[in-house]
Amino acid sequence: MGNSAIKAHLETSQKTGVFQLTGKGLQEFPEELQRLTANLRTVDVSHNKIEVLPASIGNFLQMKSLTLNSNKLTSLPGELSKLRKLETLSVSGNQISGLPSSLGQLRALRTLNLSGNQIREFPPGLGTLRMLDLLDLSKNHIRVVPLEVSTLQAIEINLNQNQISEVSAEVARSPRLKVLRLEENCLELSSIPVAILSQSQVSLLSLEGNLFQVKRMRELEGYEQYMERFTATKKKFS
Repeated sequence: MGNSAIKAHLETSQKTGVFQLTGKGLQEFPEELQRLTANLRTVDVSHNKIEVLPASIGNFLQMKSLTLNSNKLTSLPGELSKLRKLETLSVSGNQISGLPSSLGQLRALRTLNLSGNQIREFPPGLGTLRMLDLLDLSKNHIRVVPLEVSTLQAIEINLNQNQISEVSAEVARSPRLKVLRLEENCLELSSIPVAILSQSQVSLLSLEGNLFQVKRMRELEGYEQYMERFTATKKKFS
């Protein structure tokens, strides 16, 4: 990827506040972007070969959307927490195994996409993300949905295609959770907490591809309350 091509993109980005350079074989996050820290709002460098997101990412104080899908990242720098205006962070299809504890300081974050990484434990410390709408952790290696999930403000949590065999009943206390996706995991019918059906806000609980037939959910206590919420939501959007 020649410097002249990056330079041309930089000139456009200076006017628009948007830098998009996907599928160009970039091996590192473009250092030249440092010249635009004052006005860059959107950066998308997906489908490249970037291995490290530098600490200098913390200088982009106007950044609202950062997308690095399908690169070769193994971690994220703590300096990301300085991006107090960031609303979307998408790093799907990398090799990330954990998150910096400071990520919980991204108070404006609405979408956090961590799909298709190497995460083995549900990331702690996300309960402070008060604006979070969507947390996507699908296609990782998570085995347990822990009680800390009750502190999350997310409206939708996607945990499809993990190795989950255990779900804490405390998930039912998650205050804004409406959609919980648990397809293609290792759940038995007895692993589904009754509280999610009878006492939560969840109106879409997606469980296809686990170790039981979905129609057997009808046997669970609280199923009728869940179906009332499911039907009411469906009517609202139809």
